[in-house]
Amino acid sequence: MQLGVIGLGRMGGNMVRRLLADPSHSAVVYDRSPTAAQALGLERVRAAADLSELVAALTPPRAIWVMLPAGDATEQTIAQLAPLLAKDDVIIDGGNSFWQDDVRRAAALREHGLHYVDVGTSGGIWGLERGYCMMIGGESAIVARLDPLFATLAPGPGDIAQTPGRTGRDSRIERGYLHAGPSGAGHFVKMVHNGIEYGLMQAYAEGFDILKNAASVDLPQQHRFDFDVADIAEVWRRGSVVSSWLLDLTASALAKSPALEGYAGRVADSGEGRWTVNAAIDEAVAAPVLTAALYARFRSRHEHTFADKLLSAMRNAFGGHKEPPV
Repeated sequence: MQLGVIGLGRMGGNMVRRLLADPSHSAVVYDRSPTAAQALGLERVRAAADLSELVAALTPPRAIWVMLPAGDATEQTIAQLAPLLAKDDVIIDGGNSFWQDDVRRAAALREHGLHYVDVGTSGGIWGLERGYCMMIGGESAIVARLDPLFATLAPGPGDIAQTPGRTGRDSRIERGYLHAGPSGAGHFVKMVHNGIEYGLMQAYAEGFDILKNAASVDLPQQHRFDFDVADIAEVWRRGSVVSSWLLDLTASALAKSPALEGYAGRVADSGEGRWTVNAAIDEAVAAPVLTAALYARFRSRHEHTFADKLLSAMRNAFGGHKEPPV
């Protein structure tokens, strides 16, 4: 199947590589960097100089996958791309767009006879090797038309045993991709996925922080433990109920650098955690873990905040508690 791809960054480029490992696919690509397509080093890839050339090189009905950062970059690209397309062409947004933007875009494009598919894509820099877990929103017929693409990009069933009770259900799910519903549904599911990811990561981070500080000089001597956190991460990978791919990555990082030299500890958030918390508020669903994980990321960016100073001032005012020496 022929696919147009806009954006050859950390994920976009590897997605093209994985797709073209199957000889039944070909691609026409465009990136702001003129050397990005050359860096792919692939046959069956044509590099376009601009969006017009990209569209002209594709056979109708076209499918064009936009793999750009959420926000203005994606919004402006789709706005520039849409007038160049013909009836029944499809725009696929595989980034981390806000799901309400998907609903709006799909409605606007539908008025011009165009289709819109939102694909929440998980896999990161490992997707080339492992495949991409995809959560898809859009019209059923269009998602079915694009199935060869999704089937190639997905991880496939691998060696994961079938979940008891799933016999006779949609086989696409067990291959790593899901048609979640109409436009916006794919990115909604991916939004919550990333919100959960925040919580899982925060739980691991806090747990290992407790282990690391078990040797603190502030503890009684008989209550101190000098743990090898790299070894603990490794043993938990093997049969523990808390084992996961995130723990695998944690173990790898700690094995390379138990003290994590080279990391400042300032943790960014890419938007999905905020949107998940907002959705929880809209639905009146309690999400204390996911909310706290998001706030912890905010906190990581400030060594000493005004709130810290005010806490210290209050402790001093009511109890004469002095700040510890630096």
